[in-house]
Amino acid sequence: MLNRRILRVKAFQNLYAFEQCKGSNINIARDFIRESFLPDLNSMEIQDKPALIKDSDEAVKLFDQNLENESILKSSTAKPKIKQVVLEAIRQFHAATEKDRQFMLKNMIVSAERIPHLYLLAIELLQAFAKHVEKEIEKKKKLAGDNPIAFANEMNLAKNQVLKNIRESATYRAALARNNVNLDDIELELKEWFRDYIKTSETYQEYLLLVNPSIDQDYEAADDLLKKVIFKNEVFLNFFSEKDLNWTENKSVVRSLASKVLKNASQPEQVELDSLPEIAINWDEDKEFFQNIFNFTIENIDSSKAMIAQKTKNWDIERLAFTDKIIISMAIAEMKNFPSIPVKVSINEYIDISKTYSTPKSKQFVNGLLDVLAKELTDSGQIRKSGRGLLDNK
Repeated sequence: MLNRRILRVKAFQNLYAFEQCKGSNINIARDFIRESFLPDLNSMEIQDKPALIKDSDEAVKLFDQNLENESILKSSTAKPKIKQVVLEAIRQFHAATEKDRQFMLKNMIVSAERIPHLYLLAIELLQAFAKHVEKEIEKKKKLAGDNPIAFANEMNLAKNQVLKNIRESATYRAALARNNVNLDDIELELKEWFRDYIKTSETYQEYLLLVNPSIDQDYEAADDLLKKVIFKNEVFLNFFSEKDLNWTENKSVVRSLASKVLKNASQPEQVELDSLPEIAINWDEDKEFFQNIFNFTIENIDSSKAMIAQKTKNWDIERLAFTDKIIISMAIAEMKNFPSIPVKVSINEYIDISKTYSTPKSKQFVNGLLDVLAKELTDSGQIRKSGRGLLDNK
């Protein structure tokens, strides 16, 4: 299930990608400026190359100074052409950056909301293997004719009660249709995967030794195949990664939800089969948080960076990782804009993110800086907490 910690990580990853795009857009705008002052090879007039280079350098400098504030440009005494080119470069930069922002925002939401499609695919793989076993046994029976042959317990997977309960669920079938889940395009691959990875697995071979397995044993076998084969084997993982660009981050959530589907189907008397696990307890609320932490961080990134710069002006610049700037900016945005989240909760969450996604020294740096900034922002009234947000985990 998607929790707030996972959503923070996803937002961080998209903010990192956004900042990379922003840097690329700056370079593209600078290239546009330099190209605007290249000698005109079609002109019959003599080209003053040194003057063009000088104008180009002045325009790039003016662009950098006015990237976020055009006041300097308005009062500049630069040549009209320089001003015109810089204005166009700034317009192009902001247009490209806003386009990237909207793409990232949409992509991270789509990625999260695609998780049901992925866990349904995982269940459908198990169903496909069960169906394959049934077909193979039917072929053997036809070939045997009147000669009785022993099939041992080869039908265990085909008769798996947990998978049968899922197949017969109207809610499950509706979810497959709604999420457009099917494996029709990999029919041949499914046969190969069963032969090479499922049938030869220790889990499957142990399952074949069971005579009339109970529903608990059926669940254990299906869950083990899911976790120990499908979610461990590179072939299956590549299959999922081709379906989802964010598979690395989504894998653990998808595995957990697919396993929950199996668990629920193994306890039909205790759990409603007409319900499937949600990606979050309250996705509408979490989705709003997800979108807001992304947007608030971008909207306040300049003021956040200014605060970071003020507090780190005596630091070795090499100690200030790019990822740390994003993590701290996110924490500042969260502390200022989410009154119901305690300050200590926000700080601890971003310290944890820094442990995994930044440098070995980031934990101490992020912790120390956020403690200082949180106190200053609270004292200045920029952090105002209410309700649960007043709780302080000291």
